[in-house]
Amino acid sequence: MIESKLLELGLELPPPPPAGGIYHPVVIVDKMLYVSGQVPVQADGSLMTGTVGKNLSVEEGQQAARQVGLTMLATMKDQLGSLDSIKRLVKTLGMVNCEPGFGSQPQVINGFSELMVELLGEQNGKGARSAVGMILPRGVAVEIEAIFELH
Repeated sequence: MIESKLLELGLELPPPPPAGGIYHPVVIVDKMLYVSGQVPVQADGSLMTGTVGKNLSVEEGQQAARQVGLTMLATMKDQLGSLDSIKRLVKTLGMVNCEPGFGSQPQVINGFSELMVELLGEQNGKGARSAVGMILPRGVAVEIEAIFELH
C-alpha cells in the first residue's frame, strides 16, 4: 500500500543512509518495528541542515521533517525488502534543531506526520507523538525516530 501510494503521489525515496554509529537502523520485536533516529537525506545524498527559527523558517523545517519521513521509508525498505508489511504508525519522537526560546517544534514535526497520514490514511498514519527542540548532530534540521506496527 505505501509503495503504490508513493508512486501515486510522485514521491521518490532518497538513498538509505549508512548507520552513523553502533546500532541497528531497524529492530523488530514481535509485530513492532522500531526505527532508529533518521535525518533528512535528499535524493543526491546530501543532508538538510540548519537551525529552525534562526536560518530556517518553520515551513523549511516542515519540509525537512517530511524528507525525514522519506528517508525513514528508504531505511525501512532497505532493511525489510518491501514496505508492504507496515500496518500503522504507533509513536513518533520528533527532534528539531533550534535555539532556546523557539516553541514551534510541533508545527515542524507536522511535516512528517502529514506525510504518514497521506501514505497510511488518517487512522493508521496518525500515532502518538512528541516534538522537542535540541542541538542535533551534523547540524541537521530535524531528526525523527518512530515505532510502527507490522501486519
